[in-house]
Amino acid sequence: MSREKRIDVQRSNYHVVDHEFDSMRDRFDAEMRRVEDEMNRLRREFESYTPKLHHDNPMDSTSPASVVGPPVKRYDPYLENIKSPLIRDESDGKTLRLRFDVSQYQPEEVTVKTVDNRLLVHAKHEEKSPQRTVYREYNQEFMLPRGTNPEHITSTLSVDGVLSVEAPLPSLEGPSRQPIMHK
Repeated sequence: MSREKRIDVQRSNYHVVDHEFDSMRDRFDAEMRRVEDEMNRLRREFESYTPKLHHDNPMDSTSPASVVGPPVKRYDPYLENIKSPLIRDESDGKTLRLRFDVSQYQPEEVTVKTVDNRLLVHAKHEEKSPQRTVYREYNQEFMLPRGTNPEHITSTLSVDGVLSVEAPLPSLEGPSRQPIMHK
């Protein structure tokens, strides 16, 4: 059984395009520098890594050798996405912030809702006249990180037609994960 919750779209006089996208090139350049620094760090770490071989029985050179190295991290998409540019650090935790361009639609034509762990944005416009019919539809679906509470999701539509959806994320506190060790 699916859980569905409709999220009210609040209207705002804020201009997202004017205020937040004017420094896009600077933010892009900064992010590219960060990625390049991380790649350089990983290259240095990889180049300096030398696996140590050891035998189960040091006196027996015929026993199989195993590679001993740093613990291998397990991939967890939730933890990886915490570093996403879609996530902002707020004073009370992390917040997922999504933006959707619905400037071709009237505010009453836009709906936002959650179904289970999915965020659904839908907009529909239809005009009929004797000469022509205009029909537009917009659908976006976004998988929310596990543990996101749909009751705390808010959405705001700016004057320039940018829909902002914000969802506070659950904290990562809890039992720590132990890395997997390879012999």
